Amino acid sequence: MALVPDAVPRLVEAGLEVVVQAGAGRHAFAGDEAYRAAGAQVVDGDVLAGSDVVLTVSPLSVEQARSLDEGAITIGLLPVGAQPELLQTMRDRKALAFAMEQVPRISRAQAMDALSSQALVAGYRAALVAAERLPRFFPLFMTAAGTVAPAKVLVLGAGVAGLQAIATARRLGAVVEAYDVRPASADEVRSMGATFIDLALESLEGAGGYAREMAEERATRQRELLTPYVGASDAVITTAAVPGRRAPLLLTTAMVEAMRPGSVVIDLAAESGGNCELSRPGEDVVHHGVTVWGARDVPSDMAVHASQLYARNVVSLLLLMTADGQVVPDFADEVVAATCVTREESDG
Repeated sequence: MALVPDAVPRLVEAGLEVVVQAGAGRHAFAGDEAYRAAGAQVVDGDVLAGSDVVLTVSPLSVEQARSLDEGAITIGLLPVGAQPELLQTMRDRKALAFAMEQVPRISRAQAMDALSSQALVAGYRAALVAAERLPRFFPLFMTAAGTVAPAKVLVLGAGVAGLQAIATARRLGAVVEAYDVRPASADEVRSMGATFIDLALESLEGAGGYAREMAEERATRQRELLTPYVGASDAVITTAAVPGRRAPLLLTTAMVEAMRPGSVVIDLAAESGGNCELSRPGEDVVHHGVTVWGARDVPSDMAVHASQLYARNVVSLLLLMTADGQVVPDFADEVVAATCVTREESDG
């Protein structure tokens, strides 16, 4: 949900009128009465027409975009490379669309960083799914029947999702190793109690803390060097992504076949092409006894806290553009300019 009841008072205090579609918060366990108590109006039916600002999680459909008032503002997740028809429709409506994925990674925009907040949720969930799918314990057990060795977990990608996956797997008692193409991540990995794998390859540190896309020759060499670590792991969690591009291929079919039967692969990048060659979004694929779980809309599995965090991101961006009860984007502000993906030609 793009707006939870706890976030409504901030908008009301800023002089905005908040309208919520009836039942919109039910999957995040936010009832209509909670919205009313917070100061919002709850309306049955369409709330797009007549709204100056529309807050969403997923992008509007093309049909919904046609219902927008001319000059309306939308704020939500919007993968611009995959939505050309929607973007054109919004331009035709002279709408200002703000994509949460485009929030720059600078200090003053941290409260608006939806990618990081949702990656936190996804990383936590990934470790739980791995523990659930794995037919063995995560922690070490000393029993009268003998010792049960802890599970070995390998996390590929040490961004926000990867670090949270590491922390959660460690809390569950697993022995964790991690790899990232950015050597600077090594200290963060170790601070979580995991072992950082150094493949002695060139760094791919990119702008804003993201990893740069790698050449195929380097990718092939990386996979070769990672294969023995993958084969020795009970669970592999992959979190690598390059914003706006296909996810890098980290695990080939042959690498999965090197894992012991009963092992699991959790691919958080399945929706953007997949870090694992075998993953399918929203599906469990079993290959040679190894379960490959393809992630789909993982934050929605943790809807309450995912919604709370996302609502704070969205509200922070909206209030940045609000003054005296009016939403007037200032395109001289680097955060506002970076997140806007459709704008009238006359505005430049």
